[in-house]
Amino acid sequence: MNLIAAVDKNWAIGMNNQLLVRIPDDMKRFRRLTVGKAVVLGRKTLETFPGGRPLKDRTNIVLSKNRNYQVEGAVCVYSLEELEEELGKYKSEDVFVIGGESIYRQLLNQCDTAYITKLDYVYQADAWFPNLDKEEAWQVCEESEEQTYFDLEYYFVKYSKNC
Repeated sequence: MNLIAAVDKNWAIGMNNQLLVRIPDDMKRFRRLTVGKAVVLGRKTLETFPGGRPLKDRTNIVLSKNRNYQVEGAVCVYSLEELEEELGKYKSEDVFVIGGESIYRQLLNQCDTAYITKLDYVYQADAWFPNLDKEEAWQVCEESEEQTYFDLEYYFVKYSKNC
């Protein structure tokens, strides 16, 4: 399975249930990597999408503790066991974990590739991604040239457990 996220220098990913920044090229990369695939996300992350609607052209699998939670156009699961059963329908390389913080933390050990946009800035935040630079199992396999969005510098970094 894959993880995908944009993180700041402190591995922060969000504030008040919103992304720290929206970078058009990062959004294009996210779309290019996830279209036609299954995305795993939490309820709060889904609710931040336009109209609280699932992402188009992807199978949206929403993990929620609320067994009454249903969303048109998404598969809702209510436990890690149900999620595991649902994910059995897909090739591991076709599954992307897209957030938020608790979903990333719960599924990190089941993933083997992470597509990280590293922002060269520190934002005020209340949600973080696990720091892969401190995780012994993870290593950098690819890193892009420096990218810029106005005055913000960032890099596309691919981490893997087996480069």
